[in-house]
Amino acid sequence: MPSSAAVDNPWFRRFNPSDSAPARVVIFPHAGGSASYYLEYSNALAPYADVLAVQYPGRQNRIAEPTIDSVTGLAEELFRELREWADRPLVFFGHSMGSAVAFETARRFERAGVKGPERLFVSAGRAPSLGRETAIHRLPDAGLLAKLVELGGTDERVLAIPALCEMILPSLRADYTAIETYRCAPDATVSVPITALAGESDKSATVDQVGQWERHTTGPFDLRVFPGGHFYLADRTAEVVELLTARLGR
Repeated sequence: MPSSAAVDNPWFRRFNPSDSAPARVVIFPHAGGSASYYLEYSNALAPYADVLAVQYPGRQNRIAEPTIDSVTGLAEELFRELREWADRPLVFFGHSMGSAVAFETARRFERAGVKGPERLFVSAGRAPSLGRETAIHRLPDAGLLAKLVELGGTDERVLAIPALCEMILPSLRADYTAIETYRCAPDATVSVPITALAGESDKSATVDQVGQWERHTTGPFDLRVFPGGHFYLADRTAEVVELLTARLGR
């Protein structure tokens, strides 16, 4: 059984370790995102759950590691790493690209017949069978960075710091490659309940596109819509945490 002293796994950041919490929430970040983006969520969930914020390779404390540019590649690694953390009920929460990674990780638990997540939260992510026609990962560096700022997940002042741009570009390009080349069969499902969350003005993942996650579970499904765009969750922490904790209570 993992303990709060187990801090040497680079795949996860435990900002508020809690070995007594009744559940464990695993947060899968968006393209270009890192574990620290979800620190506020970890703080808010700490009384109710032990939170593992996923740290994909190639950023922050993993900056020297090679990036992984496929959703399934990330899911394979995370399935192996998360198996030892299933000593209490697991809940997956994925935002944007993270929703696809969380879904594929959950599928691997089910295929292996291993106890995995009891619920999947997918936020601001298109249903996996919809695919993408964009090629943001092929844009020149300036265009790639500008797109990240346009979505609202990054302060535009980052673009004025060349050293910082150089640092984040490899992981950003790998993430966009991963989500834009990801393909999923229309009938791919998990058996666990799915709760989908959408920003009402999100043009990258519209309410209809997020709502089509219903086709990818054989269990219960519900959809919640929040004011805001692709990064609505930055301004709606209290409401999202309330939704999460309500489902944890079940």
